[in-house]
Amino acid sequence: MKTHPLTQAVDFAIVGSGAAGGVLARELSSAGFSVVVLEQGPRLTLADFEHDELKYWFDAGITNDVVKNPQTFRDDHAKRGERNMIRPSLCYARTVGGTTVHYTANYWRFREIDFEERSRRGSIAGTGFADWPIRYADLEPYYTKVEWEIGVSGLAGASPFDPPRSRPYPMPPMPVKSSGVLLERGARKLGLHPFPAPLAINSQHYRGRPACIHCGFCQGFGCEVSAKASTLTTMLPEAEATGRCEVRSESYVVQVVADKRGRATGVRYFDRDRRERLQKARAVILSANGAETPRLLLMSANNRFPQGLANSSGLVGKYLMFNYTARTHAVFEHELNEFKSVQCSRVVFDFYDSDPQRGFYGGGGIDSRIGPQPIVWADRIGEEGASWGSAYKARLMEFTRTMQVASHGTSLPLETNSVELDPELKDAWGMPAMRVTY
Repeated sequence: MKTHPLTQAVDFAIVGSGAAGGVLARELSSAGFSVVVLEQGPRLTLADFEHDELKYWFDAGITNDVVKNPQTFRDDHAKRGERNMIRPSLCYARTVGGTTVHYTANYWRFREIDFEERSRRGSIAGTGFADWPIRYADLEPYYTKVEWEIGVSGLAGASPFDPPRSRPYPMPPMPVKSSGVLLERGARKLGLHPFPAPLAINSQHYRGRPACIHCGFCQGFGCEVSAKASTLTTMLPEAEATGRCEVRSESYVVQVVADKRGRATGVRYFDRDRRERLQKARAVILSANGAETPRLLLMSANNRFPQGLANSSGLVGKYLMFNYTARTHAVFEHELNEFKSVQCSRVVFDFYDSDPQRGFYGGGGIDSRIGPQPIVWADRIGEEGASWGSAYKARLMEFTRTMQVASHGTSLPLETNSVELDPELKDAWGMPAMRVTY
């Protein structure tokens, strides 16, 4: 593997190795630039991924943990942020490959409406509601490029609500599951239009990676056979193969360093032994997700930029938007065995758009899926009713006969929803912790 000496400046220092950082590393190194990717978390191999619910869901196996990476949360700016010692408000992967390692791999494209909602729907008082500076047509070639390079399973044209596309999916859709059959039957009776879920999971051997083994551990887990596409197994190996890219794991960036002109000249970071290091670079790219990127900009404040870098507007970290899911659980008379295979195999997009006539903003997709794995299921039902004895035992036995319908929505951009630096709490490296207001 390529190693760039700290004494020499590289062309690009990329902070974060996930969906954005991993792709940029491949693109830039392939174009002849020298690149260092700095990732806060460790680099895991396929053999490291395991089906351990306690480790991955309750003990921060591959995500930010509340001890080393604490956060505070408040629902009003007048309140003091409170520390959550169970699960952080903003949870994200902390490993090489970022969230592409532990995501569900739903691979939905945005629609034309997403880029021009304000023009079509009008302004919404009290929000930062705005059009994108680009349109779907500008992005479509890149959607297609990434679908074919990482491998996406799906059926083009199966939904009447699909936006235009220049190529079909590179692989056929994943096999339908029990939940998919039930959703499809029910949706069609209502006159809706279910279709095979697009997934960044191989339905067949693709570009050197095997087909899905249907283990059932997609959401929240790494894929031990690399059938689920991640930058760990697609983009980053290709970047390293150029001989110009170094992926430096367990490297926690805490400051973007700027010169007297205000130009970024590198990053200051802690290595795996917590020694402070400086990586010089001609350009710095921040792709450390929607929470750590604004935090890093704010931590990089200096005499020239006292509010933080790129923050002359004062809006860095503002307009935080959450992704909402409303879930309906059901128990059926027959076994569904939803714990096997991918999370979802059918999707409904009839309610994707806002519906001003019925008074709601922000539609979304509906899918059917397993929901929680066995331990999380046992934990949840214990909170709903009996948590011991025969009644609890009977509820546990329902697990193989359950499924959920998940309705995915969005939220409006409000300036009061934000990521900031907590004025009191520090992380394990002595840096200001993240404070979330929502």
